Amino acid sequence: MPGRTWTVRLTGHPDHTVSVTCSTAACRMPPRTKDAASMRRFAAEHAKAHGRLAGARPNAACSCGSAQCALHEARVHCTGPSLLVLVHNPAVGQVWTLAEVCQTCAQNIPHITILATGKPALPTPAAPAVEQPVRRAAVPGGFSSPEAAPDPSPGRRRPHRAHRQRRSGS
Repeated sequence: MPGRTWTVRLTGHPDHTVSVTCSTAACRMPPRTKDAASMRRFAAEHAKAHGRLAGARPNAACSCGSAQCALHEARVHCTGPSLLVLVHNPAVGQVWTLAEVCQTCAQNIPHITILATGKPALPTPAAPAVEQPVRRAAVPGGFSSPEAAPDPSPGRRRPHRAHRQRRSGS
């Protein structure tokens, strides 16, 4: 399953107004305004909202790898679990990118926040497991295993053995 990517962009216009656009066509954006600070906050929150709604998918391919690693400089081999990350360089401050990337690519992308991890779902058993009786392994040579020995009587004590002295190796 290909990794998803969303881009939220703050755009300035010649009349000193700003607008916000989203790569998702269904998203409704506020009208242009001269209040750049409020539009910047809106853009950041809009990108985070996509992240909260989307979540990371465990079977998603790395979107960074399919884009020839455009989000980072070093070429790497995509490996690891899928992560949902928010990429935003505060020095530029006009573009927020939300992407499903692999763990290896995420380590090479500057200015990211990991929003979610796509952990594989644990397999669920189709039917409840029926407990099987434990089979004890046979001990070779006809000896019985210690588990097969009866419990000693709590009132009976073993006879005391005298201590043997060790021989010194002179």
